[in-house]
Amino acid sequence: MIGVFDSGIGGLTVVRALRQDLPRHNILYFGDTARTPYGTKSPGTVIQYAIQDAEFLIQRGAQILVVGCNTASSVATDRLRERFDVPIFEVISPAVRMAVSEPKGKRVGIIGTRATVNSGVYEQKIRALRPDMKVYGAACPLLVPLVEEGWLKKGETRRIVKKYLHPLKLKQINVLILGCTHYPLLKEMIQAKIGKRVKIIDSSEALSRSVKDFLHDNPHMASNLGTEGTCKFFVSDVTDHFEKLARKILKSVGKLEHIKL
Repeated sequence: MIGVFDSGIGGLTVVRALRQDLPRHNILYFGDTARTPYGTKSPGTVIQYAIQDAEFLIQRGAQILVVGCNTASSVATDRLRERFDVPIFEVISPAVRMAVSEPKGKRVGIIGTRATVNSGVYEQKIRALRPDMKVYGAACPLLVPLVEEGWLKKGETRRIVKKYLHPLKLKQINVLILGCTHYPLLKEMIQAKIGKRVKIIDSSEALSRSVKDFLHDNPHMASNLGTEGTCKFFVSDVTDHFEKLARKILKSVGKLEHIKL
């Protein structure tokens, strides 16, 4: 099984992409809804939570681990790889590879949580591959709670998105990385505010393609993941609101099982 975790609703955009790219493989999802968001937590706390999330999924049969959270990817990936002997995919590198492959991409913008932007991980990875690229980051701390609240088309959300993107528009970016898996749920709004000439990189889709390519190159592992196309969903807190949003994102969602780590 493919195990995916995130702090909340955002990781379901990764599940959605994996379902599209790998419809026959079984998926386990854990949303740490009781402790969301991770983006406002210290690196040490995020690492602790990420290890607990990973242990939960692996104990329940996950043979591949997908970190569907940019904050956890930026600060906890190395620790996870030290601790667990399974393939681990983080959400940052695939998006970076897509961004640097853009032929017209000379100026790249990154939006994410404060923890992700402050880590500088996107900038480091981009410049390692394309030293000629200009990289600009913008922390957008209000977007995750707005998505979690389901305010996907509210006027207030549009105004906040516009305000966050304004400095990047002034930099005349060519490419914009959605550095949080919550943000694809606002992609149309973000595209409208940043301008149609800017190429948007959806980190959820980039991550899914990376997993698909890995399994194509490792058919022995793909054959062991299960081919029933099942999805099981676990959360650390169950609310009617979360269930409603989950069904909106995935269309069909089975029972959300409540667990305590």
